[in-house]
Amino acid sequence: MNLLTSVLGIWSADVGIDLGTANTLVHVRGRGIVVNEPSVVAVSKRTGQVLAVGTEARRMLGRTPADIVAMRPLRDGVIADFEKTEQMIRHFIARAHNRAWHVSHPRVVLGVPSGVTEVEKRAVTDAATMAGAREAHLVEEPMAAAIGAGLPIQAAGGSMIVDIGGGTTEVAVISLGGVVAATSVRVGGDEMDDAIVQYVRRTMGLLIGERTAEDIKIAMGSAFPTPQERSFLVRGRDLITGLPKTVEMTSAHVREALSGVLIDIVRAVKSTLDATPPELVEDIIERGVVVCGGGALLTGIDQLFAHETLMPVRIADDPLTCVVRGTGIVLEEIDTLNRVLLGTRRARALRY
Repeated sequence: MNLLTSVLGIWSADVGIDLGTANTLVHVRGRGIVVNEPSVVAVSKRTGQVLAVGTEARRMLGRTPADIVAMRPLRDGVIADFEKTEQMIRHFIARAHNRAWHVSHPRVVLGVPSGVTEVEKRAVTDAATMAGAREAHLVEEPMAAAIGAGLPIQAAGGSMIVDIGGGTTEVAVISLGGVVAATSVRVGGDEMDDAIVQYVRRTMGLLIGERTAEDIKIAMGSAFPTPQERSFLVRGRDLITGLPKTVEMTSAHVREALSGVLIDIVRAVKSTLDATPPELVEDIIERGVVVCGGGALLTGIDQLFAHETLMPVRIADDPLTCVVRGTGIVLEEIDTLNRVLLGTRRARALRY
C-alpha cells in the first residue's frame, strides 16, 4: 500500500452497502447505518443529468413530466443501468461521509444475490470502483444476512436464512463459514406489488400504480389467514370508462393476489431443505429458520413457512437491516471473515 492510499484510508471510512432493488442501505465503519433510501434515480432525458436520488427521486415515480424519467437502476437484484447505478452509489456514499466524495476512497463491501453470474459480479465491482472505491469486495446476501442476524455461521452446525428482498429471495443453509445449500429466485417485494396490480386489474377492472399496490401490501398484505379481516378503499382508473373509481378490497383479496408469489418463495425454501444434508436439517429443526428482508414484514410469513416446512420459524430482529449490518461486521473483521468474500476488485488509479 503506497503513501497516498494510506493517507486516503485515514480520511475515509470503510463502507458496507446493501445495494437492493428497492432500497439501498449504507453502513459506515464506526458510525453504523447512515443511509437508508429507495434505489431510485431521477434523470433528465434531455441532458442525461441526475436530478434526484433516493427518497426525493421516489416521490417522482409515475409523476414526472415528459422530459424527466424516474427509474430504478437495479432489477431483480442486479444492475440494469450501469451508469445510473454508479452515480447512485457515488451519491449515497458521499452523503454517508457528509463530505465531498473525491476526498474519500473507502474500502467497500457490497452484498449481492447468491445466484448472480460472473458478469453481474463484475458489473457491481466495476460500478463501485468507478464511483471511487479503492477496493470493492463482494459477499453473498444470504451470508451477509446471516452474519447481521447473529447466526453462528462459523459453528459446525446448520443455520438457515431466508432473505426476501425487493427483487430476489435468497435461501441458504450455512455451516462452518460456508454455504452448504442455497437457492436464489428472482421473486420478491416487486413481484408482490405487480401481482396486486394485476389482480386489481383482472378482478375489479381498476388500473392502479406500483406505489398504490405497495401501500395496499403494507396496509393489508398477509401470507396466512388472520383472525380479523380488514378492508381498504382503493382508488384508481376504471378500465372501461377511463374515469376515477373507488373499490373496496379486503385482506383476503390481497392474500389471494400474493398467493402465486408466496408459492414460489415456499418452493425455494423447500428446494433448499431438500438439498441439505440430514445432519444439518436436525440443527435447523433445533435452531429454527430465520427470515429477514422487507418480505419478513409481511404479516403471517413466519406462520406460512412453519406450516409448509413443519419447522420453527422466527423473524430476525430489525429484518430490513440484516444484510447491511452483516457487511459492516465483515468490514470490522475482514481478515477473519475473508473466506466469505466472493471476490475483490481494487481501483487501478485513484481519480479526482
